[in-house]
Amino acid sequence: MDAYDEGTKARHLPDGPDGSLPEGPDSAGSTPDSTPSPDQESVGQESGGQAPISDPPVPVPVPTGIASLPLRSQVVAALALAVVAVVACVHLGMVFLHVAPSNTVTKQHGRAIDDWIYPEFEQNWKLFAPNPLQQNIDVQVRAQVRGADGGITETGWYDLSALDGAAIDGNPLPSHTQQNELRRAWDFYLGTHDNDNRPVGLRGDLSQRYLRRIVVLRLDREGAGGKGAVVEGVQVRSRTTNVPPPKWSEEQVSDTPVLRELPWWTVPEEDVTDARTEASAR
Repeated sequence: MDAYDEGTKARHLPDGPDGSLPEGPDSAGSTPDSTPSPDQESVGQESGGQAPISDPPVPVPVPTGIASLPLRSQVVAALALAVVAVVACVHLGMVFLHVAPSNTVTKQHGRAIDDWIYPEFEQNWKLFAPNPLQQNIDVQVRAQVRGADGGITETGWYDLSALDGAAIDGNPLPSHTQQNELRRAWDFYLGTHDNDNRPVGLRGDLSQRYLRRIVVLRLDREGAGGKGAVVEGVQVRSRTTNVPPPKWSEEQVSDTPVLRELPWWTVPEEDVTDARTEASAR
């Protein structure tokens, strides 16, 4: 018995003070901060242990702009941008050649440049001239209209410049049409006709048709001749008065208006139709 007891005691660690096994590395089989081996992790997972948490996936960036469109739409958008870029470059080049001094390119391709610029993109440099414009020019028009009863009557003079000025007065954001359309059309006509109203160059007929369509549109807007009346002919004139000099100046200028009347123009039916179409669109 003693030998057996001794052998038994030899195979067990000494008891603790309270009869329990002492705490130590050998009692748990591993240290608390020990790292399990891969084999132990696999065993833990197979036995229902919790797998380690991996890092969250990196979000993939979502494409924006043209890149977010389908391939066919991307091709269409790219072609549209290319066309806009080409047109913008051509326009800038034409304007530069138009305002640049005479050179080889303008001499050879002057007609093409003028066709591109006039009348919508004409450049006016009077503000920067050595002698800026010092006159007030009013463009006026009267018309021969055919009433609903078939009779022809002649209207009084409509001061179109004064009507534009009234529309601009007090308007913080006046339109380009109100400010410049009529004035530029009159300048275009004067630049392509001599003092006897005969066209000079190839753009004389174009400037006349352009001015005529504008005044027909304005007459239709003002209801010239009454409801149902049709404009048969128009006559345009300008009334020019000098801007009075400041009080401290000794300069003397005439304050008598100067009139320039153009001949009567017959209005084609297409001009009346276009004027009414444009007026209804506005």
